[in-house]
Amino acid sequence: MAALLAARSATRLAVLAGDLQPAPLRHAQRHWLHSTLSAASMKVYPVPCLKDNYAYVLVDETTGQAAVVDPITPARVAEKVRELGVDVQYLLTTHHHWDHAGGNQEFTQLYPHLRAVVGGDDRIGALTQKISDGATLTIGTIQVRAIATPCHTTGSISYYCTHGTDEHAVFTGDTLFLAGCGRFFEGTAVEMHASLGKLAQLPHETKVYCGHEYTSSNLAFAQYVEPGNQEIARRIKWGQENAVTVPGTIGEELQTNPFLRTGEVSVQQATGETDAMAVMGKLREMKNAF
Repeated sequence: MAALLAARSATRLAVLAGDLQPAPLRHAQRHWLHSTLSAASMKVYPVPCLKDNYAYVLVDETTGQAAVVDPITPARVAEKVRELGVDVQYLLTTHHHWDHAGGNQEFTQLYPHLRAVVGGDDRIGALTQKISDGATLTIGTIQVRAIATPCHTTGSISYYCTHGTDEHAVFTGDTLFLAGCGRFFEGTAVEMHASLGKLAQLPHETKVYCGHEYTSSNLAFAQYVEPGNQEIARRIKWGQENAVTVPGTIGEELQTNPFLRTGEVSVQQATGETDAMAVMGKLREMKNAF
């Protein structure tokens, strides 16, 4: 086993400073991956970046194929890829902001065999495949569907990933945070309400992988809005015990995220509004000043 590991490492990226190019996996290595990894499933590996960002490595354990999401620190993400020994097929970009797309060019230099750099906005660096709402792609046996979620930026895309009928994950960038949502930089409350509404319709067990570690401050605001919500209190206690809070689930968000609860009387009372769009706008104003 030690010899196999050594051979595999020798053909992968020798990442010291993030400036060497990886070779594609050879046939024997693909067979090793297929025969030694656990039964068919989808795994996601968060990679903390910058001050509070997350990049992700999405892996299909059946084939060893993978995608990376928002690799803003390319060397660190490449090191995780090397550690996992996977074959990166796609770079998925949630939106054009520098702290998400700013590493694309360097990452594609490290992985020139990438099938595509995918995103929904022409402002994304190194973009080779523009994707629209409802479009799909596959990573091994993982199915990926683009969900257009404009507001934080006009071209924001969330990536809904499924493996069979039992495994669900969504990469939401800066649209949906755990217990919060992104600022309305290029959109309106109406657009954010619609975008979050799409995500709210995903299966409750869907794991949510967002772009930043903002959960603690978001939960503090959520408790301010709904002080009697015991699920928020539970999540706050849990968050105090976990430095990395991703992933959450859609079901948890529906119970604790005020931006997904604009129809709840308790949230409406906190904002002084009853129309869902007005509640959304008021919540964002309140959170900006919180």
